[in-house]
Amino acid sequence: MKELVVLSGKGGTGKTSLTASFASLAKNKILVDCDVDAADLHLLLKPQIKEENEFWGGQVAFIDRGKCTECGLCQEVCRFEAIKDYVVDKISCEGCGLCSQICPVDAIAMRVPMAGHWFISETEYGTLIHAKLGIAEENSGKLVTLIRDNARRVAEKEKLDYIINDGPPGIGCPVIASLAGANLALLVIEPTLSGIHDFERIIGVCRHFSVPIMVCINKYDVNEENSCHIEDYCHRNDIEVAARIPFDNAVTEAIVQGLPVVEYSDNEVTQQVKKLWQVVSVKLNDQEGRDANL
Repeated sequence: MKELVVLSGKGGTGKTSLTASFASLAKNKILVDCDVDAADLHLLLKPQIKEENEFWGGQVAFIDRGKCTECGLCQEVCRFEAIKDYVVDKISCEGCGLCSQICPVDAIAMRVPMAGHWFISETEYGTLIHAKLGIAEENSGKLVTLIRDNARRVAEKEKLDYIINDGPPGIGCPVIASLAGANLALLVIEPTLSGIHDFERIIGVCRHFSVPIMVCINKYDVNEENSCHIEDYCHRNDIEVAARIPFDNAVTEAIVQGLPVVEYSDNEVTQQVKKLWQVVSVKLNDQEGRDANL
């Protein structure tokens, strides 16, 4: 069983569209949407929910007004300014617990609220494990770890070959939770200045966790000079550029129709995506051979 995570330094690079196409092309796999803050893989895969579970996030302070003497000490020590007029702002509260420790009458308790739900669903392309984090809720990294662990459990039980993760954008906590322990990271980049800047940052995160990297330049022909700059950077840093996918309105049309692009049309984009999956699967299988020799 090998685990692939598809990442991007910024949003909007085409990461989810590629993952949906991999869902169509790959055999004997399970799919995971690790972008729990703004999940959208389900829009293309149309899952039927089979199991729904609650997710309980981090702790939040609660003031018992019946016990509170309004001494003001909790408001003075809260560095997040989460307590005003002896009422806790759940969005501002970071759950550090200091207020509950210093309250002289034990009027403050730390409670763990329900922060969202996670699901095991069936799709036309196989099992999908995904989640929905509540509005303004935190601990998205904890939720990502939870659904990845359950994906591994299902994959081991059903003897699947691949876990394909649609990772979140950026370099924050949910990205780290998506990346740690994966066998391969496919970085999707578009040839813009902001894309290049964020691409360099996500490479640093991948290398910190010793996860092998492959790169896909999406919409490379939008700015071929920047695409060449990306390829030069990858060559200097010993990173394989696995695909250069051109811009095509067919991708947007496929999204509107709720289909992976490889099932919507047979054009240059589709051919490049198919070749990309072949390269990625060979890389994963090569790693399996190396791991067996260790």
